[in-house]
Amino acid sequence: MRIAIVSQYYAPESIRIPDSLATTLGSRGHDVRVITGFPNYPNGRLFDGYAMSLRSVAREAGVTVRRVPLYISHSYNPVARLINYATFALSSALAGHWVRNADVVYVYATQMTPAFGPSIWRWLYRLPFVLHIQDLWPESVTGSSMVGNSFAKRAISLALQPWLRFLYRNAAATIAIAPTMSAMLVERGVPADRIVTVYNWSTSDPLEDEPAASRADTSSTVVTYAGNFGDHQDLPTVLHAAKLVSDVPNLTIRLVGSGVAEPALRALAAELELENVEFIGRVPLEHMAEIHRESDFQLVTLRDLDIFRGTIPSKLQAALSVGKPVITAVAGDVRTIVEDNGVGIACEPSDPDQLAAALRTAASMSQEQRRDLSDRARSYYEANMDRELAVERIERILRSVSRSKRRGAW
Repeated sequence: MRIAIVSQYYAPESIRIPDSLATTLGSRGHDVRVITGFPNYPNGRLFDGYAMSLRSVAREAGVTVRRVPLYISHSYNPVARLINYATFALSSALAGHWVRNADVVYVYATQMTPAFGPSIWRWLYRLPFVLHIQDLWPESVTGSSMVGNSFAKRAISLALQPWLRFLYRNAAATIAIAPTMSAMLVERGVPADRIVTVYNWSTSDPLEDEPAASRADTSSTVVTYAGNFGDHQDLPTVLHAAKLVSDVPNLTIRLVGSGVAEPALRALAAELELENVEFIGRVPLEHMAEIHRESDFQLVTLRDLDIFRGTIPSKLQAALSVGKPVITAVAGDVRTIVEDNGVGIACEPSDPDQLAAALRTAASMSQEQRRDLSDRARSYYEANMDRELAVERIERILRSVSRSKRRGAW
């Protein structure tokens, strides 16, 4: 197939599902073109070695990538963030002629705005598009601190809902990342016969000694949170829980990453006088294997919002893929996976007392118990979240809606 991929984020940015999908599809013999922005996430600064231009086309890892200009912002300023989303939506839409001969368009929808162009191309070029929804809108917008008052939240929600329903009706297929998300999207207008659940996969480099062995040193316990420091990740609850377990000997909580909430988190940690929390900073993706190796458990947390019952954060796949059990405070599908498959410890979200109890349980586990969780984690990942398994399912979806089975030039 000739496959066009539209994603605001792409390698070398830290959101790696789009490029790992593109390169894997390319390795399977498909002709893949990508429309994306100039890399700036998550720092909100243009990456070194790149210069913004109206047209930039390069061959990257066997895939042809066209980068289009956008306004760069990753801040709490709602106007700046809106302009960031809108400029990519517009500039990517204007690049539609470059992919007009594609058989199908895949849209990576962390936010829904990248679907703006494909929704136009559907009518202009009779080009079917597939939505791969990562976050539910409008709640992902209205639930953040960017939108400060209830009137603005209602206004944004009312403005977005008709457009979202339009996208749901016109997408040839929709991919959800969790079973509950699939059910919620059907309730919001996605045709039930056009939705499929496909778990995301880990894009971290694997450990050399797979499956990852538990650390031999059980006299200490290292619990790691690795990811974005944002509003939705509920990291203040982690810090308050850390205060409650300050009496547990040799328990360390490592926060790896950065984000807009980092200054407030550091201030809270100082206020609570935490000695069992370490801020590691941002770590390159290729070094994450070592972070996992030095950890006993991975933290997976989100705020207590209804939409997160149908969300599976990528850090869950990252942990399970290297055989690391998790401590999760996410309701819904994540909790079900963890409890039903014995791959970690689950508790209620946004509850420091429950999270503290989970940390105490983790610290008290023997080497044998930790190794059993590790083996279960890796086995579950291989059976349900492996990249080849997921890409094969996405490939079948793309083929099923492709407008042509012929091969040829763009």
